[in-house]
Amino acid sequence: MVKKVAIIGAGSCGLPAIKCCLDEGLEPTCFEKSDDIGGLWKFQDYAEEGRGSIYQSVFTNSSKEMMCFPDFPFPDDYPIFMHRSKLQEYITTFAKEKNLLKYIRFKTLVSRIKKRPDFSITGQWDIETEKDGKQESAVFDGVLICSGHHVYPNLPKDDFPGLKRFKGESYHSRKYKGPEGFKGKRVLVIGLGNSGCDIATELSHTAAQVVISSRSGSWIMSRVWDDGYPWDMLYINRFDNFLRNNLPTVIADWWYTKKMNARFKHENYGLMPLFGTLRKEPVFNDELPARIICGTISIKPNVKEFTESSAVFHDGTVFEAIDTVIFATGYGYAYPFLDDSIVKSKNNEVTLFKGIFPPNLEKPTLAVIGLIQSLGAAIPTVDLQARWAVKVIKGTCPLPSVSDMMNDIEEKMRKRFKWFGNSQTIQIDYITYMDEIASFIGAKPNMLWLLLTDPKLAMEIYFGPCSPYQFRLTGPGKWQGARNAILTQWDRTLKPMQTRVVGHPQKPYPFFEWLKLLAIPIILIAVFLALN
Repeated sequence: MVKKVAIIGAGSCGLPAIKCCLDEGLEPTCFEKSDDIGGLWKFQDYAEEGRGSIYQSVFTNSSKEMMCFPDFPFPDDYPIFMHRSKLQEYITTFAKEKNLLKYIRFKTLVSRIKKRPDFSITGQWDIETEKDGKQESAVFDGVLICSGHHVYPNLPKDDFPGLKRFKGESYHSRKYKGPEGFKGKRVLVIGLGNSGCDIATELSHTAAQVVISSRSGSWIMSRVWDDGYPWDMLYINRFDNFLRNNLPTVIADWWYTKKMNARFKHENYGLMPLFGTLRKEPVFNDELPARIICGTISIKPNVKEFTESSAVFHDGTVFEAIDTVIFATGYGYAYPFLDDSIVKSKNNEVTLFKGIFPPNLEKPTLAVIGLIQSLGAAIPTVDLQARWAVKVIKGTCPLPSVSDMMNDIEEKMRKRFKWFGNSQTIQIDYITYMDEIASFIGAKPNMLWLLLTDPKLAMEIYFGPCSPYQFRLTGPGKWQGARNAILTQWDRTLKPMQTRVVGHPQKPYPFFEWLKLLAIPIILIAVFLALN
């Protein structure tokens, strides 16, 4: 019999999960709480409980070639970095082109997921849902949780003494939708993440004064990288990633800090991270340094306490007459429909093999998709996760033993502490993680074989952007257009900017840039030998 798989959420995680189920001959049923697809990217002018929420002006931090569904490139004329409405348009087109909508049950809340009494034998789940006040229950052979991790706001009010007596307005950033109503206001934004910086820079054009309070600082990156190319198409490549992970720590740390400081010296702007060599996710904001240097935004340390109208910072300075405090303090991850013991273990921490599978389940028929964070884009990551998870649920790709999975989890925790300063972060090293997942299903590019059989493609894969198409060259879900997509990715990237043609588009050639760098010590050695 065909296995039935329940998918929770019809956003950018749930949609590829549906497609992967269909590709493997499974029967998917997707439950979506709202009346439309898109998840976080489906904008609403109010924050709805239990759903992700974004503001009107959101743009993507990943470029289109690096964040597409791996077998579905963005149209040529789409901008490199796009407004949330364009991304929602793309997601909708993908769902329609792949004929996924008929597998989605809209306006359906999943209230409970529990093991069936014979779970140790069948691996089946009882799923209780609610729609229009009516409750239903159904049995499924597998479950893919695709509800994301930007749903439940982290609002640490207890960490800020005096907040209860503050008479101004205060709320989490998920409630922020736009700058309307902030003209002439004095605003304090707590948190130096992507949302906090976006909101602060937007408000700095209308508010009287904006202050960002940061506990530990952050690296600020621009979407526009070296020579004006998209940051991720230059930064996320296999060769640089190999160097970053294998050079001596001192050299790797120096190189990383130099790259982060290339645009401006963070020390001068009050933004320098406390632990600058850690690979914590940087903030992407093209405007923040300019707003700081123009005086419309100030950076302050953590808040020590609030008064009725002011904030006192740890350095003793005070921001007075505050109208609004916006807490851009991130999100927690929770699955209220699922027993905590399934995804959590010691110290009540989420424990998942490769961030996907609960290691202690008697049958590996439940997977969490999208509970990761990296410099790489989410869509290709969750697509690869879903491809693997579906094969595991189908029974054609067995997992390692429980002891091996637990050992891997412990090892990854140690590495996360070394790289990111927090063993429980959901952050990962993008290329390393993608290669690990791809290896389980035979989708990792074989560089030696490619070098021997298709050297042009091999060079582009190794020195060029690590784009999603690389993971559709082989394995389940192999896409015949992957090779051409890789070789033409720069054409699609530069196309939307060719609105005034002043010559041929200039593509980067990273391999030759590295050759130039390698030539420097060779020339110096030659000069030294010639003089002696």
